[in-house]
Amino acid sequence: MLNELFTPSVQHALDIVGIFVFAISGALLAVRKNFDVFGIAVLAEVTALGGGLFRDVIIGAVPPAAFTDLGYFTTPLLAAGLVFFLHPHVERIQVGVNVFDAAGLGLFCVTGTVKAYDYGLGLTASAALGLTTAVGGGVLRDVLANEVPSLLRWDRDLYAVPAIVGAVMIVLCIRFDALNAFTSGCAVVTAFALRILALRYHWRAPRAYNRRSATPDEG
Repeated sequence: MLNELFTPSVQHALDIVGIFVFAISGALLAVRKNFDVFGIAVLAEVTALGGGLFRDVIIGAVPPAAFTDLGYFTTPLLAAGLVFFLHPHVERIQVGVNVFDAAGLGLFCVTGTVKAYDYGLGLTASAALGLTTAVGGGVLRDVLANEVPSLLRWDRDLYAVPAIVGAVMIVLCIRFDALNAFTSGCAVVTAFALRILALRYHWRAPRAYNRRSATPDEG
């Protein structure tokens, strides 16, 4: 089904772009944490490939694409090298990085959901793995950097919700036999737009009922 939506060359190019921008975000966090060059490379690799690796292991697509396609493995290293030498300049284009990161989020939640369904999972499980593909690398990045994962923090703009919306749109299209290049593209654009709007207007998920504290770390 995935090959019916995108040609292999287009799919590969989109994956590489998504991997690259996710790796940039991981490498930048490593720089902020004062990691050495090895730590920068590790965080870039984990952020870029973690979600896809988890998905592929769960669905039995082994060995995972990250280990069979050299481009998937080397792209995060290139991103890490770029950040290592040019991080002050990369920091200044953080808005641009956020835009590409949102695009990667939208793409990966869609392709992850479709690939999971292709391997025989049900609609709900496919949507869950689509979400995992999109946000899993970021969770691993934050854990390795000794931070509370961003998607669990109320003081961060919506991140998981746009991916959930994109994944749900895909499973609904599958359920009603409406999945094609156009509808999958709409799901990508919707997830992307929601993330961009969340960044622009600081949309956040509600906390527990009647919780009034304004401090993110108060017990």
